[in-house]
Amino acid sequence: MQILLPLYDNAQNPQPPEQFRRVRQELTERFGGLTVYTRAPAEGMWKLNDNHTSRDDIVIFEVMANQLDATWWRNYRHELEARFCQELIVIRAQQTQLL
Repeated sequence: MQILLPLYDNAQNPQPPEQFRRVRQELTERFGGLTVYTRAPAEGMWKLNDNHTSRDDIVIFEVMANQLDATWWRNYRHELEARFCQELIVIRAQQTQLL
């Protein structure tokens, strides 16, 4: 699973570092480890309408799990949206095959 977390809230204020530390701790405790892509923030852009394009600088938190608990992830997404002051936080699941 990957969580795309914004570096700034909707008012363009930087997210407090403790927000990210808390997510690191929660995911490490639940899944036994994680990978965080923080070196160069990714840039997300989306068109709100013909006159306005919005953007976010994001970091990606990634964990691996044997089973997908969609209910837990949905609840966690809602919690993160409130904590990070976002209308929507993207959490995506990918099936992986070890070779």
